[in-house]
Amino acid sequence: MSLIATVACVAAIIGLFFLDRDSQVRTSKALWIPVMWLLIVGSRPVSKWFQGDTPASLAKQFAEGSPIDATVFGVLIVAGILVLNYRKSLVTELLRANAPLLLFFSFCALSILWSDYPVVAAKRWFKAIGDIVMILIVLSDPNPLGATKRLLKRAAFLLLPLSILLIMYYPNLGSFYDPSSNVTYYSGVTTQKNELGEICLVCGLGTLWSFLGALGERKMLYRLRHLFAHGVVLAAAVGLVVKADSMTSLACFAMAGAVMVMTTRGTVALPARDVHVMVGGSVFLALFAVFIDSAGTLVHSLGRNATLTGRTSIWKAVLSMHTNPLFGAGFESFWLGSRLQKVWDMTQQGIGEAHNGYLEIYLNLGWIGLAFLGAAIVAGYGNTLLAYRRDPHAGRLRLAFFTACMIYSLTEAGFRMMSPIWIGFLLAITCVPLSAQLTKSKQTKTWSLTQAAAGRARILQ
Repeated sequence: MSLIATVACVAAIIGLFFLDRDSQVRTSKALWIPVMWLLIVGSRPVSKWFQGDTPASLAKQFAEGSPIDATVFGVLIVAGILVLNYRKSLVTELLRANAPLLLFFSFCALSILWSDYPVVAAKRWFKAIGDIVMILIVLSDPNPLGATKRLLKRAAFLLLPLSILLIMYYPNLGSFYDPSSNVTYYSGVTTQKNELGEICLVCGLGTLWSFLGALGERKMLYRLRHLFAHGVVLAAAVGLVVKADSMTSLACFAMAGAVMVMTTRGTVALPARDVHVMVGGSVFLALFAVFIDSAGTLVHSLGRNATLTGRTSIWKAVLSMHTNPLFGAGFESFWLGSRLQKVWDMTQQGIGEAHNGYLEIYLNLGWIGLAFLGAAIVAGYGNTLLAYRRDPHAGRLRLAFFTACMIYSLTEAGFRMMSPIWIGFLLAITCVPLSAQLTKSKQTKTWSLTQAAAGRARILQ
């Protein structure tokens, strides 16, 4: 039965790609590099798929990682850098337009100097740069809008069906039993239920965006098959996030999806004040539910208690470590050594995040790091709003990802490098200057004319 299900799953994946094919949209072959990156960070490390050697303890695994995974990520980063070197004029324009984001990553690099584990921190920073490399490959593509769609589509068409397959027919891979709570949790292609919820959130928003785009484009060729493919995947994303019982991801998908739907008004952008109300109202509602609503009415409605499933205890424990308030413990260095074991002793074994993205940044980078992140968020929101004004179709995806990450980070480590939600956030806030767009237009005149003739050309941002 498992073999038959596997063959059926592979056939379904091929069918989805066949139904959503579009020969008029052309993207670079280099797009497969960020696709592979997203597939890995959105599932589980390569070493775990192939049952590679792992350190003897969880603590060592946090610090040492796997040589196999380091090699895979290193190869992808080097390949990505070679691609960007070929596009260096465009990449230079992109980097100049995103100074706040570069300053944040620069401070992350500087914080390696005061880390207790500088070698580990340096390795993690190099991997974190990979996220930026992948985003630059997508946004410097001759067709950045098409590249963004294909990045999210390829991830969704592969990760979500495979998760269903593992949960239903390979439970030893797609689920795990927690003896402390006497409950079976579902993880699919990931290793934890919240990670499954996260990839469903990112892929679900990308799929919803494609579905709405096809729904609004009445003259689109083979429109019904595109709608069917994205409708099936969208249903799979919602079903999986409910199955995983990841309420944070479900709530984020509902609110960010609502922002996307409400800003979908054909080719006309809503006034900025309306967008501010939608995005700000969604974030405030989440803030109210998590920190202000003392009765816990909204939290209880999602099936969670006032402690947010033990998160308040984790927050109290990590703050008791008394890291440097200005500079933090150093880039990605808090969850190492004695601090890690102390937090485990006070809470539970195996946790590796503060379950709050803003608190996570504070622990690793202090108030200064939070200030740099805040500057990147403010500038990024401006970039997102500008993208929406120039192209409502492209901009509404950015608004949804921005909203989702702001809310997700209230109870999860949303600003943690090499995670699907962080990649979605970078896609949302990264500015593509008009000068770079014009350069791309000149370099790819034939492609642009073909797409314009088909009524499909849109420039991201």
